[in-house]
Amino acid sequence: MDFAHRMEEGICIVAVSGRLDAATSGAFGAGMMQLIDDGVLKLALDLATLEYVSSAGLREFLRAAKAIKARGGSMVCCSLKDYVKEVFDMSGFSSIIPVSASLEEGRSSLG
Repeated sequence: MDFAHRMEEGICIVAVSGRLDAATSGAFGAGMMQLIDDGVLKLALDLATLEYVSSAGLREFLRAAKAIKARGGSMVCCSLKDYVKEVFDMSGFSSIIPVSASLEEGRSSLG
């Protein structure tokens, strides 16, 4: 799993690629929490190259979404591949965490 972030117009764009599973979710979660602890209030997660997500990865998405919401911020997941979208839909995460078809759509939803 690779995790990279950049700031664009007050929105932190986080690109996640590879596999988000039990072996990699801890690093992902720590990175997300560090961004939130550093004061990021708008997160757009670019998941266009995320190939796989397990329940451990889903937990980290949920933990980040709760943490940013508690600070008055918001988060959106963008450009999910079919398999990842299916996991989000089947687990009910699509109704908990906003999902956008593209990064541009997700960025505009954050304002």
